[in-house]
Parts: sequence; structure tokens; C-alpha cells
Amino acid sequence: MFFPAWIPWAGLLLVPAPGQAAPEQRAVAFLVREVPRWSRENKCYSCHNNGDAARALYTAMRLGYAVPKDALRATTAWLSRPEVWDKNKGDPAYSDKRLSRLQFTLALLDAADAGVVKNVAAVQRAADLVAGEQQADGSWPISKTSSVGSPVNYGVGLATYLARLGLARADADRFAKAIGGADEWLRRMPINNVFDAAVTLLALDGDITGKRGQRALELIRKAQAKDGGWGPDASSPSEPFDTALVLLALRRGNDDGVRKLVRRGRAFLIATQQQDGGWPETTRPPGAQSYAQRISTSAWATLALLATTDKKP
Repeated sequence: MFFPAWIPWAGLLLVPAPGQAAPEQRAVAFLVREVPRWSRENKCYSCHNNGDAARALYTAMRLGYAVPKDALRATTAWLSRPEVWDKNKGDPAYSDKRLSRLQFTLALLDAADAGVVKNVAAVQRAADLVAGEQQADGSWPISKTSSVGSPVNYGVGLATYLARLGLARADADRFAKAIGGADEWLRRMPINNVFDAAVTLLALDGDITGKRGQRALELIRKAQAKDGGWGPDASSPSEPFDTALVLLALRRGNDDGVRKLVRRGRAFLIATQQQDGGWPETTRPPGAQSYAQRISTSAWATLALLATTDKKP
């Protein structure tokens, strides 16, 4: 089973007010400002700015959005050297090498898809780093304490899906054994909440024809809040990160019911987009303040909007 890169949704367009930039363009403009800011001011590279957010910018670039070269120049140089990633000067107390390797690898793959990076050897080195973190059960153990991840701590389910996606994109034949182990783990993963259901549909590449896909979709359908968004479970208020994850999971649905879910979810993201083009951070527990989580939340929301619009840049 091949997991392609996220692509735009067909037929879902919310038109901005006259004279106002489209939400996707505002989001891209926000990330253009923020991605280079961290390394410039802190002399190190962040898996939030230079991982998640850079990934969104490379995706936007691939789709034809205007992204100034200077916004990604330093990030591209950093990503092209996986051998120095572990030597980053970030605070060790807030660093997770397993997670940062995954985030940087995904960003590097998107840079390659955008035509910015042509160094195949760098992609292979990065993929080897990710493959080396796989556990015997097929998973990538990021935050085993809860199945519900966050923008800065993916959780084991989302991390396993994303690692599997990265290895398949890097070299599906070379990493066939690791990919098979991840597939088996993802097929066994319990579906206890909205977050699990979204990861399940991502792993199924949107296929809802089987019992597992139907169960995940039904949980998501019942958990959509009146405001159109989703929280990590049915009893939680809507969050931008969780809503973005669900939208990415539903992006390939082609029936009217799924399209309605996506339209309402997009409306929630657009309504919660802030004036500067970013989104309020999703935190666990909710209500905390975190620049890192705001950047990663905004990156995921941007990816979701880019994947569910047919409006050309």
C-alpha cells in the first residue's frame, strides 16, 4: 500500500471577502515570516519552524504559491545535512532527537518534491536515521503514555504513520521490511478517540470501504462539533491541530457526507485563523501558551487548507 504526498481536494472552495487574501495565502505569508526567524534569532534549528512549518512551505511552493527563496534558504541548507542534525544547539531539555529526525526528514522529502533539494544521498541518510528508530513491534515510540499526540509530540500512532510515509517516499523497496512492520502495527492500533480515528484513515489512505475505515469515519462523523471542528475526542472542544489532522484524513473522500464534514472543518479553521495568518496553539492540556506549539499548529492547519482547496494560488 503506497502513501502518496497530500494533494489538493477537488470541489471545496470557500471564497474570502473582496479585497482579502485567501486563508491559504495568509497562512503561507505567516510561515514565510516565521520559518527563518528562529534560526536567525537563536542560532539553531527548530523542528517546529524548520521541520513542520518548513514542510508546509515546501508543499505550498510545490503547489504554486509564492514563497521567497530567502524564507527557506537556511532551512534547506540545514536539512540537506542530516549528519549534523544531532549536533543542533537547541536546549536538550526540550529536544527529542527521535522526533526531530522524523520532522526534519519529512521536511527534506517535501523540499525534494518541490525541486529545491536534489541530493538523493541526503534523503537516503535521513531515511536511514528514521528507520533506525523503529521498534521491534513496528512502531516509532514517541510519547507512549497516550495515544493522543500534540503538534509538538506526535504520539506513537501519528509518528508511526508519518515515519512509514517518509520511508515509502524515500525508497519503498529499500525499506520494505520496515514499511511492512509499520503497516502491521497500524492495522492493530486501537481506535479509541478522534485522534486515533484520523490516524487510522490516514494509514488507510482514505479508504473507508472496510470495517476499520467505516468505524473510524463514524467516530469522526459523530464527534464533529457544532462549530465544525474536532477535538482529540468527542468530549473535548474543537482544536485547530485536531481539526487539521481530521481534514487531512478525509481529503480523499468522494461522497456528499464526507464533503460536508470537510466543508465544515475548513470553515472552523478559517474562522479561527488569526489576523497575522497563524492559528492559536493546540496544547495538551488546552489553554497553555507556547510559541513552538503555535508554529506547529499553524503548519498543520496550513497543510490541511492546502490539501482541501481547489483554488489556485
